[in-house]
Amino acid sequence: MRSPPLWILALTLAAFTIQTDDFIVLGVLPELADDLSVSETAAGQLVTVYSLTYAVTAPLWALLLTRLPTRATLLTALAVFGAANLVVPLVDTYTQLMAVRVVAALAGAVVLPAALALAGTRAPLEQRGRYLATVMTGLTAAVLVGVPAGAWTGATLGWAAAFVLCGTLGVFALVVGGRTLPEADGTVGPVAGEKGGTGQPTSVRGLLRPLVTPSVVVLLVATALAVAGNLAFQTYLAPFLADTAGATPHTLAAVLVAVGTGGLVGTQGAGRSVDRFGAEHTLRFTLVLFCAAMVVLLLVWNARPVPILLVTAVLVVWSAAAWAVPPALQALVLDRVGPRVATQAMAVQSSSVHLGAALGGVAGGAAVAVSTGLLPVAAATTAALALLVVMAGAKRGAPGPLPPRAE
Repeated sequence: MRSPPLWILALTLAAFTIQTDDFIVLGVLPELADDLSVSETAAGQLVTVYSLTYAVTAPLWALLLTRLPTRATLLTALAVFGAANLVVPLVDTYTQLMAVRVVAALAGAVVLPAALALAGTRAPLEQRGRYLATVMTGLTAAVLVGVPAGAWTGATLGWAAAFVLCGTLGVFALVVGGRTLPEADGTVGPVAGEKGGTGQPTSVRGLLRPLVTPSVVVLLVATALAVAGNLAFQTYLAPFLADTAGATPHTLAAVLVAVGTGGLVGTQGAGRSVDRFGAEHTLRFTLVLFCAAMVVLLLVWNARPVPILLVTAVLVVWSAAAWAVPPALQALVLDRVGPRVATQAMAVQSSSVHLGAALGGVAGGAAVAVSTGLLPVAAATTAALALLVVMAGAKRGAPGPLPPRAE
């Protein structure tokens, strides 16, 4: 199997940067709030506004920018993203910081869907899963490395330095992408929204038609449900570990490293599984594995207190399964919409992810309000619903895989 080209690494770096920036506030929140003379609650709203801006504008950007070259759009958005973070040291007020965070979110809402679309449509058909998984590794690595690195930078050099780090990474991704991403007329062929593509829809109705077919809608619903199941548990992982194994903050940090490592392995494994066994088979297996891990965690909670190593082992399996779901879902969506609207499809799916994250927070909060032992139940129930939706969609029938592209 051929190794991924350098341009895939550029897209992975872009994904890493966007995901790190999404959560960078959490690592410097107390210092930021103190310096700008606002409450920590108000400072936390920077994360909420960033996520909402991203969720709402990602599909809008995909529609508005559809006639522009995807490569040029991606690079321009990276430039804007980098600038929005590099000017943070010049910010004097909370309002100004909120404004530049909105600009960064607007740019990020262009970057990640375009990166996934480029990875999925420019990959050799037999390596699509691996290419998508490689880009998704950037998201996993951001949780494992990027956010802690930003927190350390902010603690050492001041909170604004954490944003400068993200801006610098964005500029680096821009430079690497500019040097390695192939042009539209390169050997990899045209992609969605690229000049030179054939049969590109020219109207909003033509762009939306492939995205509202039942076979695609069920995948978007499954995306929201799968993410909701994951976030319902992940958001309240700390209290679950404290109740189950008496985990301290220092113990939690070590567990998170192990969980992040499991996520990296799961993402890469999913990519290879998609290429070898198919996206739908991979998706079903990973959702079943996710539910099984939740069942074991429920049993562990009922047997508490238990050794932290036992809980960690199960959590690694959970994380691997949770991070294996996105590449499979992305490959399925791309198969069903075709390359002409790939960027739009990835943007709409990104919005489904953010919707799922919001639903997961609500579901997890409702479970914790009753008992932390209900967290695995809420997560498993939601993930099981995602599996049922996928199976129901398969029974209705769906278009087959795209034919191989001419290289």
